[in-house]
Amino acid sequence: MPRPTACGRLHRVGPRIKSGAVAKSSSPARASRRGPSGKELRARGKQPLKAGGEGVPDPLAPELMRSMLTRIGLILLGIWLLAGLVFAVWPSGGYIPLAVAGVLTALAIGLLVWTLRRARSARNVATLLAGVETAEDRKAAIAKLESQGKSDPASVFARAQLEAQEDPRRALATLESLDVGKLMGPIADEARGQRAMLHLGLGEVSLARQLVDNIDVKRATDPRSRAMLGAICAEAWARSGEPKRAIDTLDVFDQKDEALAQLLPQLLRAYAFSYAVTTRTKDLRRVLRRMIAIEPRLLGGFLTGKTHPLLSREAKRALEQSGAVPRRMQVQRMR
Repeated sequence: MPRPTACGRLHRVGPRIKSGAVAKSSSPARASRRGPSGKELRARGKQPLKAGGEGVPDPLAPELMRSMLTRIGLILLGIWLLAGLVFAVWPSGGYIPLAVAGVLTALAIGLLVWTLRRARSARNVATLLAGVETAEDRKAAIAKLESQGKSDPASVFARAQLEAQEDPRRALATLESLDVGKLMGPIADEARGQRAMLHLGLGEVSLARQLVDNIDVKRATDPRSRAMLGAICAEAWARSGEPKRAIDTLDVFDQKDEALAQLLPQLLRAYAFSYAVTTRTKDLRRVLRRMIAIEPRLLGGFLTGKTHPLLSREAKRALEQSGAVPRRMQVQRMR
């Protein structure tokens, strides 16, 4: 079942499993190659949050705003210097470059205003989600988001992830209210990705596959969004018969990247499906051990629903070996 996070995306966790001993750690060399350990990830999760999110930076933070305004200012300065140079050399026809520079400046200001509005909306949504702790909080947050209408994609995404806690179908209906044909490419891809994640959680792989085939992972500018979309697409491809394509997509992401630490469970989950389909049992077991080291409950989703037989069997075996679930007692009859 997806779990809400303040970053505005759905994160899936499995059924609750009693925590126990975790798998033995690998050697330091192997751990370095395979990314951060579960202990390191849990430690990172205790870092102070920004803008009410799980390590998500405030989009209106002074340093980010200063960097954005500097880049835009330098670009506009270059345009005006070039236009002024043309006007100085060719006064009779130099008004055309000046007019072009004025139009580009107006467009840049308009884009800046739109970006600031989007950033402010994203920060407000993150703050709202950060305050959701109980079922009553969730209902109040959903009601507040509903009052904002369907014009703001960030509000729709947040409302869907809250609804998914109790009714994934309702969350799907909320996301389907967005007309992806009228949204900007990256936002449309995020809508498709969140819908695909819900379909995968419900075992509707064919519907998820139809959505991810229209996602351009490279179009996402934010590394976290790109990794999340890559994990969702990879899982859908692996479960629908294209594991090689899934693995190629996952291999692009650096598992040691600090910015992707919160998304490592999703990447590992997609790897698990891919290795199960290709019967790479050794790699599958390695991935399952890493998931247990992060949180044993992550393997709960492999034990229920429509799961590849090899993945289900190895997940159960890994949990039993780790001590997270008790082994079956075998009683032999006396003859």
